[in-house]
Amino acid sequence: MAEEKENQEGQQQEEAKGGGKKKLIIILLPVLLILIGGGFAAYKFFLSKPEDQKESEKIAKEVKKTEEHGAPLEVGTFVANLADKDADRYIKVTIIMEVQDEKVKEEAIKRMPQIKDSINTLLFTKTSDELKSPEGIEKLKEEIIKRTNAILPLGGVKDVYFTEFIIQTS
Repeated sequence: MAEEKENQEGQQQEEAKGGGKKKLIIILLPVLLILIGGGFAAYKFFLSKPEDQKESEKIAKEVKKTEEHGAPLEVGTFVANLADKDADRYIKVTIIMEVQDEKVKEEAIKRMPQIKDSINTLLFTKTSDELKSPEGIEKLKEEIIKRTNAILPLGGVKDVYFTEFIIQTS
């Protein structure tokens, strides 16, 4: 019996020691979780920019870039035969280009015969079916920009505008 009492007392002492460890774990675990959560929240709110803010800054830069108008350059009016085989069709288009700045505009004026020849040559290769859709017109604009930027040593054509666009059948 004495041995049983000693065993019980020993077990109670071990449980008291284990109970102390359990209490310590129960107290430290929430404190640790609060510290980790607080650190994460501080990082998110104070140290890093939110994704929405980064995205809005990016959009604002793009809008500002498009709002910066370049110098307009009147290229002229072009009348050309289209490449339709079934009928004689003609196109009449008046083009104004937007270039980056006055320096590019001066260079484009010097090279205007080359630019006009490039545009005329391009128009001769198009059919009326290609130019009837909005996608076809946008593609024509892109090709004009690409060809003109290839002619200019600095590039610099930002956009092309058609102020007159007529396709006529004979």
